[in-house]
Parts: sequence; C-alpha cells; structure tokens
Amino acid sequence: MLSSNLRQLHRLGRGAINMFSTDAKQFPEAKRRFIPSQGTYPHGFFAGGSHCGIKKNGKADLALLVSDRPTTTSAVFTTNQFCAAPVQYDRSVINGARDAREQRVRAVVINSGCANAVTGQQGLADAQEMGEAGAAFVRMFDKERGVEHEGGEALVMSTGVIGQRLPLSKITDGVTAMQVDETHEAWMRAAVAHMTTDTFPKLLSRQVDIAGQPIHLAGITKGAGMIHPNMATLLGTVCTDASVPQSLLDKALAHAVARSFNAISIDGDMSTNDTIAVIANGASGVVVGEGAAYEQFTTALTEFMADLASLVVRDGEGATKFLTIEVTGARTFADAKQ
Repeated sequence: MLSSNLRQLHRLGRGAINMFSTDAKQFPEAKRRFIPSQGTYPHGFFAGGSHCGIKKNGKADLALLVSDRPTTTSAVFTTNQFCAAPVQYDRSVINGARDAREQRVRAVVINSGCANAVTGQQGLADAQEMGEAGAAFVRMFDKERGVEHEGGEALVMSTGVIGQRLPLSKITDGVTAMQVDETHEAWMRAAVAHMTTDTFPKLLSRQVDIAGQPIHLAGITKGAGMIHPNMATLLGTVCTDASVPQSLLDKALAHAVARSFNAISIDGDMSTNDTIAVIANGASGVVVGEGAAYEQFTTALTEFMADLASLVVRDGEGATKFLTIEVTGARTFADAKQ
C-alpha cells in the first residue's frame, strides 16, 4: 500500500496531463446499466487513463495498468495471419518470461486511436519503444515507493486506425505523466481510454473465494466491431491478486477464453490486434495449486471472462439483440462449439 504522500505523488503525475470525465451520463442511457459505479479491485494493482494526443477530438486514448510486484502473465492472441506489431511484441515478452521461468511483466500500456498494424519493422520498433516506456514507468514507480525490485517489462496493446505509425513522443510523454491509483475512478479512467467505436466503457470487478479465502478479479475490455469466434477487434486484460503458477494460469486461460471471448460473434470479421491477457500478482497471499483450488479458480475466471465478453456483444456496432445459444446433447465441448 502507498503512503499518503506517495499516493499524492502518483495522483499528481510527473508532468502535464489531460484529464477527462468518467461520468456515466455522457454515455447512451440504454448502456448506463452496464457501467459500474463502484468496484472491488485486486490488491497491488494500479490503474490510470489520460488523453495524450493520439485522438484529435480530445478523448481519452492512453491507459496504464501496473502491478506493485512481479506477476505471472498469460495471454492469447489473434489467429489472423497478419498479426500486428503489438501482438508480436507481447508474444516475445510472455514467451521469454515463460522460457526463463521468471516473473517479468509488471505493466500493460494501452493506446486507442492507432492500431500500429500493417506497419512493418518500424511498427515492431515502435511497439518495443512503447513497452520500454512502460518499463521505465515501473522503475520510477518502484523508486518512489522505496521498493527495490528488478523493474520489469510491460506489455503493449493498440487499437484504432490501421496503417499509421504510433505518435510515439505523445505516448511516451503520456506514460511518463500518467497518474495511477487503486481507486474505482482510476480503473474507470483506464476503461474509458480503451474505447474506439465503443459506446460505453467495459469494466468488471468481483471478489471470489478460493479454498475459503478471498481473491479479487478486475477486467477491462473493448471491442464494438469485427468480433467473431477466435476473437477479433478486441483487447482485454484481467488482473487478479491470486498467485497462480505459469502452467496452471496458461491452462485456466485457455479454458476460460474458449468459453468467453472465443465464443462470441457480431459481424464475422477478424482483426490483427486481438489480445486477452491475465495477470496474477499474488498480493492476496492465496496460492492456486493443483486440485480443487485450480478448479475453483478456473470456474471463477471463466464466469468472469464470460461476463466481460458479453459486454462486448452488447455494444456491437449495429447490434439490437443479445442472443445466447445453449447446446445440449453434445459429446464434448468441442462438438458443441461446432
């Protein structure tokens, strides 16, 4: 937990920053019931959002999620053959941590307004620089708290216009100046900053019990068009304060995403940037091991991600109905999906 002085320091940020309203009244009346007015968030995670200048209309376009300690991280990505630079970069970060059996990821930097897709080798270099800006924020974050960590790496996610380079100076300056906090308002700022054609921010949080002990889940997603089974134009991050070994987190995410984000469809299109990540920092002290605890965690994660994915469908471009298909009599889950 931050001291009052350090909390104030993070609220002040490190430079000029453009804030914006998260008041639900600015979003369509029919969608306001899906916007939470409060939440219960995982310990050790900080969030923030701002307008750094990517969007010319002044709307929020940069979000940051930070863990106060190293995490175990897993992710699934688009199956589009032409995956964007952020996807390639994140794969390398996560696979590197997995191969080294190290907890490396500490943050996620998300921008909206520019997808950094179809940008070639320059796009990869830009994604890396964006990730380095996130890693630099983590080092400052640790230094300000007087905590000696070895820093860490940051994932990057981008959504928006295809074929344009990221305005890197705006993004790196925005990350440096970002205000992060543990409050519901901070998480809402991050959720609003994810939005492109979305009509409302998509944020969920809840507490669940694992082996009789409480853990917390919080998730942000975005996506209003190009949504089809095996994901499409959507980004999502789920944070939890449970401690989950890499192999179990990978398995739980694969199970959960097959029954949530890979089971929704709006228009049949598939995108280049899709990323769903789960980040576990262990701050609750609850360890998820093999057996009953793993089954409980996987069930909780699956239900949570299904609820998060349903928000994407409810905000589909041109969608007027929300339909759920229930299949009975199938021999296996795979048979039912066909």
